[in-house]
Amino acid sequence: MAMSNRMIGKLSREGRIAEARRLLDKMPDPDVIAWTSVISVHINRGMVREARELFDRVDAKKNVVTWTAMINGYLRRTDDVSEAEKLFNEMPYKNEVTWNTMIDGYVRNGLIDSALSLFEKMPVKNVVSWNTIINALGQCGRIEEARKLFDCMPKRDVISWTSMISTLSKNGRIDEARVLFDSMPERNVVSWNAMITGYAQNLKLEEGFDLFERMPERDVPSWNAMITGFVQNGDLERAQKLFNDMPQKNVISWTSMITGYVQDGQSEEALRKFSKMQAADGVKPNQGTFVSILGACSDLAGLSEGHQIHQVICKTVHQNDAFVVSALINMYSKCGDLGTARKIFNYGFSSQRDLVSWNGMIAAYAHHGCGDEAIGLFKEMRNLDIQPNDVTYVGLLAACSHAGLIDEGLKYFNELTRENSIQIRQEHYACLVDLCGRAGKLKEAFEFIQKLPTEPSANVWGALLAGCNVHGNTDIGKLAAMKILEVEPENAGMYMSLSSIYASTGKWRESAKLRMEMKDKGLKKQPGCSWIDVGNKVHVFVVGDESYSESNFIFPLLYDLMQKWRLDV
Repeated sequence: MAMSNRMIGKLSREGRIAEARRLLDKMPDPDVIAWTSVISVHINRGMVREARELFDRVDAKKNVVTWTAMINGYLRRTDDVSEAEKLFNEMPYKNEVTWNTMIDGYVRNGLIDSALSLFEKMPVKNVVSWNTIINALGQCGRIEEARKLFDCMPKRDVISWTSMISTLSKNGRIDEARVLFDSMPERNVVSWNAMITGYAQNLKLEEGFDLFERMPERDVPSWNAMITGFVQNGDLERAQKLFNDMPQKNVISWTSMITGYVQDGQSEEALRKFSKMQAADGVKPNQGTFVSILGACSDLAGLSEGHQIHQVICKTVHQNDAFVVSALINMYSKCGDLGTARKIFNYGFSSQRDLVSWNGMIAAYAHHGCGDEAIGLFKEMRNLDIQPNDVTYVGLLAACSHAGLIDEGLKYFNELTRENSIQIRQEHYACLVDLCGRAGKLKEAFEFIQKLPTEPSANVWGALLAGCNVHGNTDIGKLAAMKILEVEPENAGMYMSLSSIYASTGKWRESAKLRMEMKDKGLKKQPGCSWIDVGNKVHVFVVGDESYSESNFIFPLLYDLMQKWRLDV
């Protein structure tokens, strides 16, 4: 018997289910150890139905471990809470592990009140029971209840303290978390990391850095917590210094820096970081890395770089990830390759296409002014019973606006207002105002803004100002510009737009006055910039810049072209 049990245990550990099952059937009278081993291996392999068939056999021998394994199988492998509950209630004897398994199952399925009710009925609670329920309450924002239970705990371990500190920090109660941290009888590196992460999340970086420097020992998450904090606060210089000093880096370290450079508009530096990351030993990009670096390619319109990264993605498990595919669609779209973007949408993700990819493709059509294609995709999406969300409508309305499809845009905006499940955001209002502005319906757009239920954002007023710029409406344009400058007094672009409106209607004095105002305030508009990729080299051109190496050749050629154009006209 003992030898057979050892053999079944070995086969089970190796995942050789069929052989373990055959050996069990050959045994004249297998004991509970053999039965539990074979049932458990079926559960671990996701074969819960087959495990239950064995469990229900009349000759099956079961103890508390067998019952608990079966309950755990339903909770973790099938999310069948009702069947797990039924088994739990039928159990002849339950131990602490059984109770904790059921409580944890409720928590995993979001049934916090059921977990709390079972916790209160538990005859003997151990520290795991307390930690599970306290952490669950904290995760769903029930901080007072979590703190009350923490204070009632008869015995706490380092996990109890760390969990409570993390919960308080995530909910903005960082000072209270620090009091707990200072009261801890013992700390480990996870406790220190929780406190440092809390300071970073609450943008108290100096306090976090002070704690970081006092740590008795640091691991990679310690460094990452501080680097991420500095990145989120826009302090890339300090983040880079810490990154350079790290004795060991993982994918989170690299991705944090790449993301930071992308968010700061330093996309070229982000690409350099990605290249160095690929050369680092043992570091593989994850979903976040690919999404960020594809964003850098989008910002730079770097099609060749984006294509190379796409080839890397195709060799990883992330090639079918919804967010990565959406980032690929966005990258090809921003780089002008709408055909490849659509191919990826049609074929690269057809087996598990979700709302993120639909939204990405609609946004791509909007970016290129392909209103009919965006509407066609939206209709196809609805025919497949995929429910749009707020992001879908932003893309759809933007596509209608950019393509001049006024009636269609108004129709879809009215549809959105009737959709009670979707909250209308400022972006939707801005799209509608832009739609009316492009059609010259500036008065209607202004009246619409005045009736909005919330305070219009700068984007909404900006859409109106753009329409005024196109149609030369100085009265409404001035009102829109003044509203934007109330919120963003240093916005040089608004001064330039209003100045252009004045100039286009012959009001040169007002236009010059605005430009003088800009000069007095030291405001400068970022000059226009464009670039092309020729012969594997990127050539950058800035408005008014004559320092480019080929300027002596380009400007005479442009002059000749303009002369010929005038003659043709």
